[in-house]
Amino acid sequence: MTGPARVLVLGASGFVGRSVCACLAQRGITVRALTRDTLKARPLQVIPSIEIVAGTPHDDTDLARALDGADAVVNLVGILHQSRREPFEKVHAQLPARLARACHRAGVRRLVHVSALHADSGGPSEYLRSRGRGEEALRAGGAGLAVTVLRPSVIFGRDDSFLNLFAGLVWPLPVVPLAGAGVRFQPVWVEDVAQSVARCLEEARTVGESYDLCGPGVYTLEEIVQFVAGLQGLKRLVVALPDWAAYAQAFVLEHLPGPVMTRDNLASMKAESVCGCPFPAVLGFAPSAMESIVPEYMAAAGLRGRYAQYRRSTGR
Repeated sequence: MTGPARVLVLGASGFVGRSVCACLAQRGITVRALTRDTLKARPLQVIPSIEIVAGTPHDDTDLARALDGADAVVNLVGILHQSRREPFEKVHAQLPARLARACHRAGVRRLVHVSALHADSGGPSEYLRSRGRGEEALRAGGAGLAVTVLRPSVIFGRDDSFLNLFAGLVWPLPVVPLAGAGVRFQPVWVEDVAQSVARCLEEARTVGESYDLCGPGVYTLEEIVQFVAGLQGLKRLVVALPDWAAYAQAFVLEHLPGPVMTRDNLASMKAESVCGCPFPAVLGFAPSAMESIVPEYMAAAGLRGRYAQYRRSTGR
């Protein structure tokens, strides 16, 4: 299978999107980024041959214009916290259905859809249920499309909202009250997710398949917090919260500006973010360990940098 020449990326200006766009461009692909926030998309302008198109994927006219002349599309649009303006249903379920219809009309057959590990319409949280409904919408409306679904675990990287969040939280707190302290995670590096997207576009065997993406290491949330604290030269006592206290904490936090935790996030932890299978061999590479990547950027961050990362991760 020959790789596409021009790829439309939805969610291009986000954390994962920036890595995907750069990875595709390195392969000589012309990347078209649809964004409603051209200011946020400015960092993409350093990527050679990128086309930045103003608009929203939730508008049929904007989506049709962005798909015109594209050979493939990558959907990275997703949110961790819903709002009245952007509920999970609109972003995770309705958009994939809209995209499938738009691809049919535009004659674009190749689609890589990035969902979430344990996405399931019967899942424990609305986040996972909406992700599951999005995949079901693609299966129902994607007849004739060459679709690949990727389901990554929690994604880490220099500008993530996961490790950087804990890096900001542990600095001022000698004792860290932690919900879900024993829940296991298998984080995957953002550059490995980006490479997976690119490989799927190039590899015909991935068409019609779904792949879970996890890194090589499994850690409890407490171990992750201690790892992040250690990189900053800190020793912190982590207090595992009982279920009732974790629920109360999430209730309070979700009502703060730029919520760092919601009750729905807590419900998602009932499905531990670990893979029950090895990294897909068809992708042709092995994922990187957290220990080999994170120290390169986090240990070097100064106090001001840590607080800047924290503000970015919480939307402040």
